[in-house]
Amino acid sequence: HGTFEMVICSDMHVFVHSFVHCGICERTPATSMGSNCNSSSVSVPAHTFAAEIPDFLTEEECKLIVHLAKLKGLQKSQILPTEDYEEAMEMIEISQMDIFNLLDHNQDGQLQLKEVLTHTRLGNGRWMTPENIREMYTAVKADPDGNGVLSLEEFKQLNIRDFHKYMGSQKVKMSDLVRNSQHTWLYQGEGAHQVMRAIRQRVMRLTRLPPEIVEHSEPLQVVRYDQGGHYHAHMDSGPVFPETACSHTKLVANESAPFETSCRYVTVLFYLNNVTGGGETVFPIADNRTYEEMSLIQNDIDLRDTRKNCDKGNLRVKPQQGTAVFWYNYLSDGEGWVGELDDFALHGGCLVTQGTKWIANNWINVDPNRRRQQQFQQEMERFAGSEADMAQPWELESSRRPGRVRDWCDKWWAAALCVHRGPCVTVLTLQS
Repeated sequence: HGTFEMVICSDMHVFVHSFVHCGICERTPATSMGSNCNSSSVSVPAHTFAAEIPDFLTEEECKLIVHLAKLKGLQKSQILPTEDYEEAMEMIEISQMDIFNLLDHNQDGQLQLKEVLTHTRLGNGRWMTPENIREMYTAVKADPDGNGVLSLEEFKQLNIRDFHKYMGSQKVKMSDLVRNSQHTWLYQGEGAHQVMRAIRQRVMRLTRLPPEIVEHSEPLQVVRYDQGGHYHAHMDSGPVFPETACSHTKLVANESAPFETSCRYVTVLFYLNNVTGGGETVFPIADNRTYEEMSLIQNDIDLRDTRKNCDKGNLRVKPQQGTAVFWYNYLSDGEGWVGELDDFALHGGCLVTQGTKWIANNWINVDPNRRRQQQFQQEMERFAGSEADMAQPWELESSRRPGRVRDWCDKWWAAALCVHRGPCVTVLTLQS
């Protein structure tokens, strides 16, 4: 356990949800201290946490965001699979043995259902269940003994094209997809609606990140989930390997990489309305002591399935209009910068059983590669015509100014939540 210092300003409450070591993850209310800021030390677990901040947005601001989103127009967040699925899959050059080794997570020479399930999300966009896998095995005669396990010898006898043909032949509904929602993007930069600008400024003060990082991050995403809408458990960002590049810095860095990831360092989620039924945000493994991907699926219960198993998740946050939920998607590297992806930030949107759910997301984009992030910031400043800033480039190493993404709770972080393993965050309740 580490120790953090919490400072609460104004007449609001902040609830900190720990992602690990916290039993059933009950809320811990922070005492409202009025306009005079005081602090108190609290013991927190070693991993990341989610901060729930009621009344971060006013009712009027929530309604305005929804109104602007409707004016802009929303599109489906995930489209139905195309008929070109089979052809596209056949273009992937990978041997059958490589496929088996990729799926065989524990390298025991057999493919259990849960091993296959963890890798079928990229298929044709359909969310696969244990029942779906068994139906596919039966259709392509993949499992002669019907035990739900494929040996290496059984796998070698298969024609992979049969799997592709089966997947391509399946009629898929929107409710069968990984994500069933609609969304749009609202500009928050210079010249945007004053409420959009005010929210961005509020997020700057909440995260305590350099303004140039927040200003050059993604616009506000607004999402509508109708009845039956959901988003299965996922990570907002992805791991960064030599084969990957951050979407926001790739062009500036002029580096080639076969895969891109979003590099969303921080998520700030806003609830824009009260949902009549369902629609919670679930963190399935919030209090697990360790993370093990295979443990997410036990006895045909997939904790990532937000249509069926949200009630089995360790932490569920109920939508309340105006509330913000704030968390990190990456750990610290121990030196005040972005480190590895935090697996405990796995989360999803539970099935909306009645009514409509409106949310918005502010993502703060930071490249784990310091050089690329600095290059990106400088290019953005140059593009904006900020020659004065170019004369004094953003210094990543300084601990005396807010240039480091994560710091070890020095004087600059006087009002931060500092967690063992590196992450320091601010959960000040803020006034516009």
